[in-house]
Amino acid sequence: PASCSEWLRHTQGLSGVPRGAPRMEGGAYGAGKAGGAFDPQTFFRQPHTVLRVLSWVFSIVVFGSIVNEGYLNRPDEEEEHCIFNRNHNACNYGITVGVLAFLSCLLYLALDVYFPQISSVKDRKKAVLSDIGVSAFWAFLWFVGFCFLANQWQVSKHENNPLNEGADAARAAITFSFFSIFTWVGQAFLAYQRYRIGADSALFSQDYTDPSQDSGGRNCLVRNPLLCTQLFSCFYLQ
Repeated sequence: PASCSEWLRHTQGLSGVPRGAPRMEGGAYGAGKAGGAFDPQTFFRQPHTVLRVLSWVFSIVVFGSIVNEGYLNRPDEEEEHCIFNRNHNACNYGITVGVLAFLSCLLYLALDVYFPQISSVKDRKKAVLSDIGVSAFWAFLWFVGFCFLANQWQVSKHENNPLNEGADAARAAITFSFFSIFTWVGQAFLAYQRYRIGADSALFSQDYTDPSQDSGGRNCLVRNPLLCTQLFSCFYLQ
């Protein structure tokens, strides 16, 4: 170009960032441009949102089944006992995990809604990493819960429940504990994919420095040597 001003207009966009510089606004870690409008249809069609809703429903089925029909007593006694081999730890585990998973689903659904409004790449990275860890943790807890409930149900004695009351609720709790393993594993996997894609798309976004604000131009030369050579030549060698 004939002059520095023309060259700068040629290489800079409206934001003043040289062309080719990585930008957060284009979307990072599986979300669109920061500050974009919330679209419910798009949100509920996302795979991780579908899995969260399913996990939320499954958790309700598990703790709801145990709370409503998980305690019973024989005709000759008044005290109620857990339907799973009269082991109160089994019922308490299923209720506790179910309720906490229910709350976790609500928390991360709210985070998913707010996620596109997060303008910091580092904050988005932390949110996605926490999603991976929490999802993997809940998958493990549901695996333990499924094994625990299934084992206690298998060794339950018929004389403790001669009328077979609450059997359907017990089976539902076991079945949906099993399903919950896969929904939480799926969430962890999708979060890991978002992390991998986001890490690549935001490779330089977190540490980008405008060449005009870079003392000595060291960062500029590392990130875009051709652009910065032209920039410094224009201003210092003109």
